[in-house]
Amino acid sequence: MILRVLDPTNEISAAGGRPAARPSSLQGKTIGFISNGKEGTKGYFTQLEHMLREQSGVGQVIWRTKSNYSAPADADIIAEILRWDAVVTGVGD
Repeated sequence: MILRVLDPTNEISAAGGRPAARPSSLQGKTIGFISNGKEGTKGYFTQLEHMLREQSGVGQVIWRTKSNYSAPADADIIAEILRWDAVVTGVGD
């Protein structure tokens, strides 16, 4: 019997992008939450939103859900990210 183990990682290397600069403060900022659509993200994001508003003075929190939990975010969500100061993504199983 042959046991074959497959590596699910993607061999394509990233296209030279860099992480965005971190804001010095979240006071009054707009934060986007991108959910994969699974039930577990709802409670996590709800608690995180409460903490960000209470402890960091976040101005606005925008919730978005991907159309497919296993795929990258939809093009309209990606375009919207440019108007946010920070993004939080979550996987909820």
